[in-house]
Amino acid sequence: MHEREFFDERPETKTATYSCPKCRFRGDYQVRWIRRTRKSRLPRGAGERDRALFAKLRNYLVRVDDMVVCQKCRRRFEIPSHQNLAFF
Repeated sequence: MHEREFFDERPETKTATYSCPKCRFRGDYQVRWIRRTRKSRLPRGAGERDRALFAKLRNYLVRVDDMVVCQKCRRRFEIPSHQNLAFF
């Protein structure tokens, strides 16, 4: 089974503060995320390997947006990559 069959996915928007590397303007930006929550039950047709994997899974967020546009100079810049996955 594929890992996505164990989760429910919902889009979510969060506000984050980033500074533009070109003009150094610090602002709040809307960043899109996908919230993956573990299903309450194991899907049909799951084997022993799938049961073991399902027991270890946790809820997490995956960032969708990689770039944002500066509010002052209108240039695109990349969001730092160390914030692309978050467990909760």
